[in-house]
Amino acid sequence: MSTASERARMPSIRDVARLAGVSHQTVSRVLNDHPSIRPETKAKVLDAISVLDYRPNLAARALVTSKSNMLGVLSATIGEFGPTSSIASIEDAAREEGYSVSTLNLADTTPEAIGTAVRQLAREQVDGIVVLAPQVRVFHVLRGMSSDIPFVNLQTASGSDGVSLSADQVAGARAATEHLIALGHSDILHLAGPQDWIEAESRMRGYLDGLREADLPTFPPIRGDWTADFGYFAGQELSRRRDFTAVFAANDLMAIGLMHGFRDAGVRVPHDVSVIGFDDIPVAAHVAPTLSTVHQDFPELGRRAVRILLAQIRGEQVPEFGPLKTLLRARESAASR
Repeated sequence: MSTASERARMPSIRDVARLAGVSHQTVSRVLNDHPSIRPETKAKVLDAISVLDYRPNLAARALVTSKSNMLGVLSATIGEFGPTSSIASIEDAAREEGYSVSTLNLADTTPEAIGTAVRQLAREQVDGIVVLAPQVRVFHVLRGMSSDIPFVNLQTASGSDGVSLSADQVAGARAATEHLIALGHSDILHLAGPQDWIEAESRMRGYLDGLREADLPTFPPIRGDWTADFGYFAGQELSRRRDFTAVFAANDLMAIGLMHGFRDAGVRVPHDVSVIGFDDIPVAAHVAPTLSTVHQDFPELGRRAVRILLAQIRGEQVPEFGPLKTLLRARESAASR
């Protein structure tokens, strides 16, 4: 059975018009919610749409059911492993519940860009929005916008509206730092993420908590940009210093770049310097040396987000989830001092 023949049997706008006893232009005006249409005419057209299950797009269905059966995803983390994994999980979980997903990637996070994206999702009549935008300023903008669309945040932001979900970033970073301390390291640097990123601040806090608890000295953080290129640059620069024995990097890409930079500068990992990352991206287990890191379950975050959002949409009791536990993966890049 061909796709073309299936499309040929689908009801058309003229079928709807014929059943409702109106012109196809009138059906079009109903679909576009034109103010000139009389209530009784609109009712006849909507009845015909319902009987024929006419679906040129989600707009017709939304008119009949007041639901589009579409979820929106607003993402400001283009191409990163964690958010990409969560979005794939959101799409799978939504599909199982009869929902489709419309994803908008923010090229920048200016108030204008965020407002434009939210308005676009509203025009698509999404029933709810998952926000994967871990910059603090994004939540400031969302909090100031007037919208009846329920949403759930896949990060934790102090004072953010909506329901928030996250992995326990602080506990994971603290576990990484404590692992290095247990290996005998006392001079530990932190290659941090960008300022204003919630994840970066949480991981730095865990690192500082671990050092404070062990009464060890702290160093000014090195602010990175999450990329392996920056990690490589940092490795080259840090190779000129000898006041540390370990580095906790805020994500795996920077950690992998860091090890590459160290290697090209003649610094051996883990013989001279131990390195540990965060995220447990798939390649972390296949670099040389294999990367010690902190694992977090990105797909489970996506599944939980859909469960919470659908409960809000359906007026059901919203499930309560604590922070998702993280897990230390000890591999070859961190060794005893």
